[in-house]
Amino acid sequence: MNNKKIQVWLPLLFSITMIFGMYLGFKMRDNMPGKSFFHTDKRRPVDEIMELIKNKYVDDVSVDSLADTAIQAMLSKLDPHSVFIPAEELIQVNEDLAGKFYGIGIEFNILDDTLHVINVLKDGPSDKAGLLTGDKLLKVNDSSIAGVKIDAEKLRKLLRGDRDTKVMVTLMRNTTIKQITITRDAVPLRSVDASYMLTNGTGYIKLNKFSSQTYREFMEALEGLKKQGLKQLVLDLRGNGGGILEEAVEMADEFLDGDKLITYTEGKHAPRKEYRCRRVGQFEKGTLAILADEGTASASEVLIGALQDWDRAIIIGRRTFGKGLVGQQFDLSDNSALRLTIARYYTPLGRSIQRNYAKGGKAYFNEITNRYHDGETQYADSVKNDSSKIYHSKSGKKLFGGGGISPDYFIALDTSGYSLPLVLLAEKNTLQDFAYRYYLQNQNRVKEFKDCNSFIQNFSLAPLEWDNFTTTAAKDSIILTKLTAIEKDHIQLNIKAAIARILWHTEGFVEVLNTNDNGVRKSLQILGNN
Repeated sequence: MNNKKIQVWLPLLFSITMIFGMYLGFKMRDNMPGKSFFHTDKRRPVDEIMELIKNKYVDDVSVDSLADTAIQAMLSKLDPHSVFIPAEELIQVNEDLAGKFYGIGIEFNILDDTLHVINVLKDGPSDKAGLLTGDKLLKVNDSSIAGVKIDAEKLRKLLRGDRDTKVMVTLMRNTTIKQITITRDAVPLRSVDASYMLTNGTGYIKLNKFSSQTYREFMEALEGLKKQGLKQLVLDLRGNGGGILEEAVEMADEFLDGDKLITYTEGKHAPRKEYRCRRVGQFEKGTLAILADEGTASASEVLIGALQDWDRAIIIGRRTFGKGLVGQQFDLSDNSALRLTIARYYTPLGRSIQRNYAKGGKAYFNEITNRYHDGETQYADSVKNDSSKIYHSKSGKKLFGGGGISPDYFIALDTSGYSLPLVLLAEKNTLQDFAYRYYLQNQNRVKEFKDCNSFIQNFSLAPLEWDNFTTTAAKDSIILTKLTAIEKDHIQLNIKAAIARILWHTEGFVEVLNTNDNGVRKSLQILGNN
């Protein structure tokens, strides 16, 4: 009998106990920090508005697109470098940081509505499969890509894919149709554009970004130059927009001795974190010159700031971008991401080189454009340093913060490459197309050059070949009959560089252009006096 009573009353006792426990829980919540126990926030107006638009708005509308816009509007109230990255853009962003993607390993151009292979990555998937420069791709698997006005972005999506997946391409080589199966693999997005000896004892390395592979690539380049007798180094960071902070720190460690402070980061929710030298560097003693300009930003500025503070490098060029913020990427549930600023970084002397962004993102980025119009890129005395706080290096050199890093030696922007005919040649791809066709028609001649240096010394366009180029340009409505001597020399140099790129990739392109580069010329002059 007692057991039957217990069976009847037990569920009721459990229910009373549970209700009492929930009541206590809510009371406890009101006395706890954050009130998080059994707490459900009220719906915010933004959620209510999105729901009303979805269910009541007069027309069809993409709610996801509206949500992205709302996020971007919210982030616009923060700093200019806290950004929302939509899912469709995140893959490319992550590839840049990783320093690789998976594809077939070619550079291509679209001529006459047909994909032409401009370069084949050595030992890459296409090289192993037998593709050659000059091949014209007609189909990718079952998709026709010739004569259908396909754009470069759609082509990339067709050619890229997961590692070890196969893609069949139908191509035309001369007049023969071939089918080749290519197995996709890792294709590096190299950070080192060029690495070679400028003169006996003086080496040159150009970096375009700081990805997860940058330090490794840099060390390979440095070791290669040391084997050629490296005594002095020109490190070209012009146009390097930065990337991964730790890669810049690792590079700085190769130039600085002892346990010197390289940089430190600090933010409201991020306690101070110091980055110091940890090992004997591979280039602690040789003379170092660094080329910088208004496109030099972020991780590049970390490296330059440390070396300038410690009097370790000579900075040559123009004032850098001025980005001193540390961003962290947070992946979101819909495969998009938020890159949020979590701290500032500081140079060893305590300089924050971040430019003021109180007037908003548009004014912030326009400040870079304004440098081209207000004389700053032309005259050293027009440089707008933030002089509200002055710093001094150990040697007594005056340094500034708050607006990028100012060089030790100013180099004016070379405007000879910005006349209207030259801009049009670039916009319409006329110059690159001519160089490619020239290569195809003169392969035997250009392949006689054993290396880029011999090409630089001995190659030039014949007068008839220049006439052919002016005729080609005229077909694109670009008239080259009234060029100045400087403009003509500039165009011929760029044609030569474009041909060198086909032969020796980006390194050949850079090496040719450097023969008439004011920054490189000034670096050699300064290093020669040290």
